[in-house]
Amino acid sequence: MEIIKDYIPGTIGRISELHSTYYYKNWGFGSFFEAKVASELSEFIKRYDIERDGLWLISSNGNIEGSIVIDGIHAEDKGAHLRWFIVSDGMRGKGLGNELISSAVSFCKNKGYKSIYLWTFEGLHAARHLYDKNGFKLVEQHVGKQWGKDVNEQCFVFLN
Repeated sequence: MEIIKDYIPGTIGRISELHSTYYYKNWGFGSFFEAKVASELSEFIKRYDIERDGLWLISSNGNIEGSIVIDGIHAEDKGAHLRWFIVSDGMRGKGLGNELISSAVSFCKNKGYKSIYLWTFEGLHAARHLYDKNGFKLVEQHVGKQWGKDVNEQCFVFLN
């Protein structure tokens, strides 16, 4: 098992699959969510700049088992955007999620990004624990459906 920093073939499909299967099984998210993840991730990968953006993948026996992304395109004015954070069922509980978040935060600190923000929703307790542990603060919440279903959306921010 290793953490790879950069794109590898299969990244878009596998990250989309991890998200769509987890969120369907646990939250009932359907095709709208899967298409949203795949299309937004595809757009990010097309403009991915290793000097500005971060992409970390958990790889086990050549299979992608987790990911986290820092989208730095608006880092100077809006903050760096933490996205597509997920760890597969088989890899959870091994400290890999914390390692991914630590890598993303360190990257942003090294780049001098003043803040990092992420959007999630209420009820993802393991992820929330990691956000709290790594210095993210809840700054906004409201009911919305950017994931295709009504959920209590939450915005967390890390200030450097």
